[in-house]
Amino acid sequence: MKVSFYTLGCKVNQYETQAMEQILQQMGVEIGAFDEACDGYVINTCTVTGEADRKNRAVIRRCRRRNPDAVIGVCGCYSQVDPAAARALGADVLSGSGGREAFLQLLLHALRTRQGGERLDDAMSRRDFEHLPAGGLEGRTRAMLKVQDGCSNFCSYCIIPFARGPVRSMPPEEAVAEAKALCGRGFREIVVTGIEIASWGRDLPEKPTLCALVEALCAAVPVRVRLGSLEPRIVDREFCEKLAKFDNLCPQFHLSLQSGSDTVLKRMNRKYDTARYYESVCLLREYFPGCAVTTDLIVGFPGETEAEFAESLAFMEKCAFAQMHIFPYSRRPGTPADRLPGQIPRAEKARRSAAAIEAAAALARNYRQAMAGSVVPVLFEQPEGEHFTGHAPNYVKVYVSGAKLHNEIRQVRIESVFADGVLGRLEN
Repeated sequence: MKVSFYTLGCKVNQYETQAMEQILQQMGVEIGAFDEACDGYVINTCTVTGEADRKNRAVIRRCRRRNPDAVIGVCGCYSQVDPAAARALGADVLSGSGGREAFLQLLLHALRTRQGGERLDDAMSRRDFEHLPAGGLEGRTRAMLKVQDGCSNFCSYCIIPFARGPVRSMPPEEAVAEAKALCGRGFREIVVTGIEIASWGRDLPEKPTLCALVEALCAAVPVRVRLGSLEPRIVDREFCEKLAKFDNLCPQFHLSLQSGSDTVLKRMNRKYDTARYYESVCLLREYFPGCAVTTDLIVGFPGETEAEFAESLAFMEKCAFAQMHIFPYSRRPGTPADRLPGQIPRAEKARRSAAAIEAAAALARNYRQAMAGSVVPVLFEQPEGEHFTGHAPNYVKVYVSGAKLHNEIRQVRIESVFADGVLGRLEN
């Protein structure tokens, strides 16, 4: 019996797909590639934007056309929010953003009996953190450790609080135990992830902070620890002082921005302004010299004027981001932003996206050029053409010529900007 997976969306979805792969393997099921003949296919969906919904529908339809006799399972945020739509697309087994083991049991039952099934719940009523196997399939260098689920921020453009439910946290002792187990399996880097990890601990009895969790993880394992996306308000002086003492904490911090205009941030219902955001950037650079500050930016949000867009471009320059993800605003039915006046035409959003992408690319080149001459430890992952590639602690991609280096950490002298990263040579 062979099952393959297709994952849309965020790192949490990637984590949950890897966990489901592990669970099925433990049950004796072979994991195949999505483009090969399999008995079953699982599409793990995203619903963060209207564009994400379009991609979900396209993948499910394509899978059904190519594999009319296979069992198709659909899970994730899209089917959580709109199960009727996923059902209408021909899903045999349907679940949402929780209950993954129960979903897989339904999938196996359908594979054996050809009888479909559904496992759906009310996300807003969830109170317990769902434990799933951490890491991924063997052979990977970097493991994800999901420590948190849910979100209570209710940004005006986002449906995820309704798709994932309220904040739920993995207890700290369990997170440390998982990290130690991943280290024992040979992973050289652990990525701490969740839907909104800055809120980790709010639902736990002692109300511990994310900073306390990261301290415990860094002290417990000798491997790299990398943080997922952070809400900028949690990055204060105490956060930086406590974490700067750990050499194994990767100096790359993804601070969610979304707009560099205070008036747009207010319409987005974000909980900070640009002054507070910039304070976090300055603190990180004070305590982690040379660190990479990365972010996301939405352009063309409803009502965004040319002046507000110019404010975002200027704020990008001020923060000197090492890497950015630029997104044109995509309307998501069911969110307050979808009903806001001043929706920006598609062509104008594309123009602004192109301008922001060009500015972000220049900032990324500047950051990478500043690495020239430095020596950094690189965790190598895979061959690419004539080179072997990996990532420095600041998550800049590094290319070197030479032998197979999979899952090795080697010192590399950076020589120049190259492709989507930098070119270097081995020092040892």
